[in-house]
Amino acid sequence: MDASEKFKNKFLEGKHICVGLDTDIRKIPSHLSETKNPIVEFNKAIIEATRREACAYKINLAFYEASGSAGVENLLETIELIPEEVPVIGDAKRGDIGNTAEMYAREQFDYYKFDASTINPLMGFDSAKPFVDYRDKINFVLALTSNSGAKDFEKLRLADGSFLYQEIIKKSRTWGDNIGFVFGATNPDELRKNLHLLGGALTLLPGVGAQGGSLEEIVKIFTDEKKNNFIINISRGLIYLDSTKLFAEKTRNKIELLNKTVADLLEMKDGRERKNI
Repeated sequence: MDASEKFKNKFLEGKHICVGLDTDIRKIPSHLSETKNPIVEFNKAIIEATRREACAYKINLAFYEASGSAGVENLLETIELIPEEVPVIGDAKRGDIGNTAEMYAREQFDYYKFDASTINPLMGFDSAKPFVDYRDKINFVLALTSNSGAKDFEKLRLADGSFLYQEIIKKSRTWGDNIGFVFGATNPDELRKNLHLLGGALTLLPGVGAQGGSLEEIVKIFTDEKKNNFIINISRGLIYLDSTKLFAEKTRNKIELLNKTVADLLEMKDGRERKNI
């Protein structure tokens, strides 16, 4: 099963919440320090609690590679814990000249065996091509990100009056049908205005939760346009809800509530459409 099929199956199940495993040993429950490997034990508990509810897992490599070879081992063990049918996104935001990009693509897809990756498009097509050449994978191109610094470059005005992020979307959509986009949930107005540019591409939406993005507003934008191709990533606002031995249970309860909220919003839209027929 390729990455696109995995995501489509999750959408059919009504799952749109992606669990961000940005695991920081300074933030996990203190009782885990008594275990042999606190990071892996934490991730294992979170995965077991969310495996039936998660649309995907997104792993930011920095949280693991910062610990050197031990961190990489933790990452590999974590990937092994994730069920095969749940897509895993390697969040490294790679982007470099062609021969280096080839090595990064091999790292993401051959070594870690991620289903999807995030890539920085600013160096152009040759920096993305090695990723795109993996036809069974999905590559999420950074379009308009959720951080405050997005305005420094992504929102620069071009000569024709458009924004740089809009040109990124238009250009990178020509690179292949396995291109998706990262679009910050902290930019709902821009998302609504530019949803047509994204077309049918999978859209990864960070920024709900700790960064202040609204789940309800984001879902409504997609349902208003009859689109079901969205992935809402939540990291800190989901995995660090509790510091006691009940932390995994609290995370399970939260993702169940989030999925129900999304399902209710989708059902409300469907109900309105049926009523108008």
